[in-house]
Amino acid sequence: MVCVNLLDEAEQKGIQVDLRALSRRLGVPVVGTRASRGEGLPELMDAVAALTAAPEPPVSISIRYAAPIEGAIEPLEPLLAERLGGRLPARWLALRLLDPDPALLGTLAEALGWDPRADGQVEAALSEARSSLAAAGLEGEALKDRIVSSLVLAAEDICAHVVTDTRPDSRERDRRLDRLLTSRRTGIPLMLLLLSGIFWLTIQGANYPSQLLSEGLFWVQERLTALFTAWNAPEWVHGALVLGVYRVLAWVVSVMLPPMAIFFPIFTLLEDFGYLPRVAFVLDHAFQRARACGKQCLCMCMGFGCNAAGVVGCRIIDSPRERLIAILTNCFVPCNGRFPTLIAILTMFFVGTQGGPWRSLLSALLLTGVILLGVGMTFWISRLLSGAILKGIPSSFTLELPPYRRPRIGQVIARSVLDRTLFVLGRAAAVAAPAGLIIWLCANITVGGSSILHWCTRFLDPLGHVLGLDGAILAAFLLGFPANEIVVPILIMTYLSTGTLQDMGDLDALRTLLCDHGWTWLTAVCTMLFSLFHWPCSTTCITIAKETHSVKWTLLAVALPTAVGLLACFATATLARLLGLAPW
Repeated sequence: MVCVNLLDEAEQKGIQVDLRALSRRLGVPVVGTRASRGEGLPELMDAVAALTAAPEPPVSISIRYAAPIEGAIEPLEPLLAERLGGRLPARWLALRLLDPDPALLGTLAEALGWDPRADGQVEAALSEARSSLAAAGLEGEALKDRIVSSLVLAAEDICAHVVTDTRPDSRERDRRLDRLLTSRRTGIPLMLLLLSGIFWLTIQGANYPSQLLSEGLFWVQERLTALFTAWNAPEWVHGALVLGVYRVLAWVVSVMLPPMAIFFPIFTLLEDFGYLPRVAFVLDHAFQRARACGKQCLCMCMGFGCNAAGVVGCRIIDSPRERLIAILTNCFVPCNGRFPTLIAILTMFFVGTQGGPWRSLLSALLLTGVILLGVGMTFWISRLLSGAILKGIPSSFTLELPPYRRPRIGQVIARSVLDRTLFVLGRAAAVAAPAGLIIWLCANITVGGSSILHWCTRFLDPLGHVLGLDGAILAAFLLGFPANEIVVPILIMTYLSTGTLQDMGDLDALRTLLCDHGWTWLTAVCTMLFSLFHWPCSTTCITIAKETHSVKWTLLAVALPTAVGLLACFATATLARLLGLAPW
């Protein structure tokens, strides 16, 4: 059965499809639908019911291939038909054996309980058929091309008889946009410009709502403190539950929610408009050179909002090998949780804290440069994985380029908020709450007159110095494992020895605090590198474990960016010291 959808869009563009003629040509029932309006769905269900109740299946169209291919199919078809017993079309399986896909054939063997590659008679006939094809010059890609060309020619012939285009100029707008957005000369520059614009909107748009949300949530904290005081609760109970659990949870929500509430709707609007598939098309060549799949680009873009959402998005990749590569490398692009750290450091040490119309734009451009470094590392690690532990040939990249559509803003906002923003926020909150308790305990339990956090920073100081960092920075990243949004507040808490998460509220004051504790330009650069390349947050780790069903791959997903971050910081610090740009 064939379902022809989007008939409403076809009518708008002056395209008419003769469904009866299409059914006669294909030899199977054809039903037209307008799924966005819910039209045609009852007819589709009725047709499915009638087809399943029929005593015999319909006789579908048979594609005729070149004579050498037909000659190769002929001896295989009766052998396969005898063994399949009607479970699968013998002609189709013969083609799959002549043009083998190991993953597909393995799945078929498991489903059928019979492996044609292990059948002596079938294998002998298959070997003879391949020899005849080789003699005709049809091997490997040549055979694939000939099969595909036959399918395309058959489709063009059917289309010429069943499709009428009354307005051939109606798609000229789409063609002009494609020439601009998918061109080698203009596609990538426009993509980078759009990416910078999205980051600028996210940075600027999230500031005020984040401040309001923070004020509201911390107002609730003050009320909770008053309530615990009225109850005469022990100080440690108030500290653990309010200053620990609730304060960290409030921080994560206030910092994480506004950027995601801006980024994900914009991302979904671009998807609904039809632009994101064009981005995948433009970047496919780069991913192919890395022996990965072009669809990985879409997962990578989603990772800018949240790496956990990007990992879930890897389901669109068909090849298990390429899907695993995409999952393992998704956290090399920074998520919204890492943006506050990167932006704050860029502003304090490289842009300046003085206001001005160009400051936020310069921050967005520098942030884009940092992100491009992460994208470049994604390509490099993908190539490394595909050449080492995940060897294989890139699968053929088939991606439909949908027509440009006017985005359905209401549906887009609802879908992005419910399916992405709240989903990710819920997972982050689930791990942030217990993390708040652990952070408070580390900062307030003393051993030998010093807190556990203080001892940890002292222990990590030698390693931090080698990496161009210090022990407090490494401790902040370790305790920030549940959520990257709390790394800077933990760092401030450590330097001030307050026992609770702190916010300076002013970048000038924060820069003074950092410089008083030995920060230099090298410390800022190495901290940015480590923020860009370090272990994924707990939410992403949980998501990777659920998607891969493997502890091994989850640990590798943690180890890869961490190793890159340590090496990048060590190399940068050592080079700067050797050149005399920073003291030893």
